[in-house]
Amino acid sequence: MSEAVAKKSPEQDGEGSSRRSSWGLLVTAGVGGTLVALYAVVTPFVTPALRKVCLPFVPATATQVQNVLKMLENRSGPLVDIGSGDGRIVIAAAKKGFKAVGYELNPWLVWYSRYRAWRDGVHQNTKFYISDLWKVSFSHYTNVVVFGVPQMMPQLEKKLEEELECNARIIACRFPFPCWIPDHTTGEGIDTVWAYDLKHYRRCETKNLEITPERES
Repeated sequence: MSEAVAKKSPEQDGEGSSRRSSWGLLVTAGVGGTLVALYAVVTPFVTPALRKVCLPFVPATATQVQNVLKMLENRSGPLVDIGSGDGRIVIAAAKKGFKAVGYELNPWLVWYSRYRAWRDGVHQNTKFYISDLWKVSFSHYTNVVVFGVPQMMPQLEKKLEEELECNARIIACRFPFPCWIPDHTTGEGIDTVWAYDLKHYRRCETKNLEITPERES
């Protein structure tokens, strides 16, 4: 083979270098985009674990949902689910006629909950908020559902006792409150549900109007 044939022309060398540079940019962009997307998806799930009190997402079982609904029988008034996850408790309560609200820190779960509520036809009776439970006041709710962990229950017990009205009922799933004695219990194992009527744990006295007899002049 002659030297003239073996050697590449400068134009060919330039084209090859340009192709390699283009492929390098494409690969870099692809890897970068994948990492950004992975970060966006993973961060909402990892961030709660970095907080002082970790509240992981563990979906409620069908039995748990039914046990919660059982504790809500003959109840009325607005309902809130603290740590609402994928919204199944809120949606189930809305189907029973409750105006139900869910607070959840993970935005992906909140968006999915809104979609499920729309899909199931109860979006007008449900609301989902991206919020830290410790920054929210629950004072106007008469039914409270909690899927908590042992580390948060003492502090949450105090918060609810200070904020809720006397006619409120708190329903705890998986873990009971440390000081309150439940008024009702149903289920077994991880499906156990405890119901607490706040009127038994705080001075809820009815103020009677005293009628003072008129004095004769």
